Amino acid sequence: MNVIPEITRKSITNLINNMERADGRALDEYREISVETGVISKAEGSARVKIGNTQILVGTKPQIGTPFEDTPNVGVLMTNSELLPMAAPNFEPGPPDERSVELARVADRCVRESEMVDLEKLCIIEGKKVWMVFIDLHILDYDGNLFDAAVLGIVAALLDTKIPQATVEDDEIIINREIMEPLPIRDKALMNTFVKIGDQIVLDPNLEEEEILSARLSIGITASGKICAMQKGGDDPFTKEEIMKAVKIAEGKTKDLMKYLENPTTP
Repeated sequence: MNVIPEITRKSITNLINNMERADGRALDEYREISVETGVISKAEGSARVKIGNTQILVGTKPQIGTPFEDTPNVGVLMTNSELLPMAAPNFEPGPPDERSVELARVADRCVRESEMVDLEKLCIIEGKKVWMVFIDLHILDYDGNLFDAAVLGIVAALLDTKIPQATVEDDEIIINREIMEPLPIRDKALMNTFVKIGDQIVLDPNLEEEEILSARLSIGITASGKICAMQKGGDDPFTKEEIMKAVKIAEGKTKDLMKYLENPTTP
């Protein structure tokens, strides 16, 4: 993480304490958002999401594999994230670091706990073969708030995903790529991230705001209004009142974010 000069830290904090932000947004306002799907021709589903200058590319790849022993009749979602070195000066090539692992884990949990995808319908032969959907996150530009962008990108890519028809004859799987079917979708979920700076909580932190936060709270909410995930970061606590305020804001903002999934742009 970069070291923010003390004068910059004080300037941003003073603005926020006065209910203002350096980029002119309200404390509970997102930056400009765009969602584009079908952006990777070789992937069965894909999306490019921008929140301000933060940009994430998501691709999905369904493959037939073996289910986990404790869930023999359930398909599998697996999320991986890569912080590309070109996205930020402090992203380095090599194996995934803590930030990359946390991003994949938090985004995966939000989508999984929402029960967005009916995983039982991805079972082909119980105990033997299921569809496994691999989700790859590629961070192209980093300017704060990766969690919200990642979840928005994953959900958009899953909605864009098609899998070939799979039938079973004499215990053998027949794949028909002439018939591509959408994933069995039950619900959708998105994430809203807040940070505590000074005496206030602000939504959708940019990079400068992230680097001076004292606490972070990410809230995953389904389209049907259920909280499906929460992730706390930073050293300081949130009060009960701050958490309840954040949840209330997140409920309204989730409805706004869902609209970007209804009419994504395509190449």
